[in-house]
Amino acid sequence: MDIKSPEARSLNMSKIRSRNTKPEEFVRKKLFAGGFRYRKNVSHIPGHPDAWLASYNTAVFVHGCFWHRHEGCKYAYIPKSRTDFWMGKFEKNIARDREVRRQLEELGVRILIVWECTVRKMMRSVKEEMEVQSRIERFLNSEERFLEL
Repeated sequence: MDIKSPEARSLNMSKIRSRNTKPEEFVRKKLFAGGFRYRKNVSHIPGHPDAWLASYNTAVFVHGCFWHRHEGCKYAYIPKSRTDFWMGKFEKNIARDREVRRQLEELGVRILIVWECTVRKMMRSVKEEMEVQSRIERFLNSEERFLEL
């Protein structure tokens, strides 16, 4: 049973942003500091990536573990109330992510997905931050088509 009324829960959920979240901004700052220039939320690229690196033909997505269902992650929990509603919502998100990936691959666009839990680790540890930044740079300078961190 939810401890909040449906109206209070709805208000709470309506305040969750879908763009320019802290994890997105953190990743974009790291890209910029690494000399990578990008555009935000480009509408002509499927999925409206959080960062579009045109010179690298790469779409960068910063996925929230809860909303995009990061497998095996502690942040991808299932709410205890209205589970049918949430499972339906999660299934639609997963299907949309799968379709966006298919469209991007069809266009020959490279894909980089950075999960929220990875960003949290980067924020806590300089070592982790340096390691992930290094992996991103190697990916961008390689011929690889997909990287998920």
